[in-house]
Amino acid sequence: MIYGKLVAGLLGLLLAGPFSALLGILLGHWFDRGLQRSLGFGSPEHLARVRELFFETSFLLLGHVAKADGRISEAEIAHAEDLMRQLGVQGPQREAAIALFKRGADPDFALEETVSVFHEACAGHRQVPHTLLVFLVSLALADGVIDSAERELLKKISSLLGYSSVAFEQLLRMVEAQSHFHDYHAPASAPPDQLADAYLALGVESGCSDRDLKRAYRKLMSQHHPDKLIAQGVPEQMVKLATEKSQEIQAAYELIRKQRSAG
Repeated sequence: MIYGKLVAGLLGLLLAGPFSALLGILLGHWFDRGLQRSLGFGSPEHLARVRELFFETSFLLLGHVAKADGRISEAEIAHAEDLMRQLGVQGPQREAAIALFKRGADPDFALEETVSVFHEACAGHRQVPHTLLVFLVSLALADGVIDSAERELLKKISSLLGYSSVAFEQLLRMVEAQSHFHDYHAPASAPPDQLADAYLALGVESGCSDRDLKRAYRKLMSQHHPDKLIAQGVPEQMVKLATEKSQEIQAAYELIRKQRSAG
C-alpha cells in the first residue's frame, strides 16, 4: 500500500517544503503498514495461517520444553500422547505432531526463529500467545514439578512472546495453582492451603472484595472462552484444553464463594 505515503508526503510538501515531505512519507509508510496488517487480521486466509502455526508451534515447543532438563520423562511423553488423544489427532496429523515434537527436542532446534514467526503471525490476536504459553506450562507440570531448566526455558519463550518477567512469574503461579483443581471434587470443608491455592489460581489476594473476585474470575473465563479463541485462530481441537482450564478456574472460584458464604 502507498496511499498513506502519497497523502502524507504531498501534505508535507505543500505545507512546509521538502523536509516535511520526507517526514510525511515516513509517517505515511508506518500508517500503510498498520493499515495493511489490520486489513489482513481476521481474514479467512490469515486465521487459517494462525491455526496452522499454532498447531506446528505447539508441538515443536512441547518437545523443546520436555527436553529442557536433558531428558523427556515418561510423564511428559504420557502427557503429550494424552494431549493428542484429547485433540483427536489421528492418522497423518498424529504422525506430523510426533515429528514436530521430535524436531523440537533436537539440540539444533531454532527456538528464537520459531517463536518469532509465530508471534509475528499472531500480532493482533493477544489471546493466542497466552493460550500457547499456558499449554506449555501445563506440560512442564505434567510430572508434578517444574525444574530450573524448564523454568528458564519457559521464561525465555514468554519473553520472546512479549511477556515481562513479572507477568511470566504470575502466570506460572496461577497455572500451577489451577492444576490443583483438575478433576476437583469439593470437600465438606477446604483446608487453608487449598483455599490459598484457589485465590492464587484466580490471581487475587485473599482479602480482595467480592466485586474484585468476580471481576478476576470473569476475566479468566473470558480468556478461555471457546468462541473467542476460535475467532482469534486457536484450532478448534485445542480449544478443548481451554475448556478444561475453565473448569479448573470454575472449581477454584466456587470453593472461594462457598467459603465466603459459610463465613
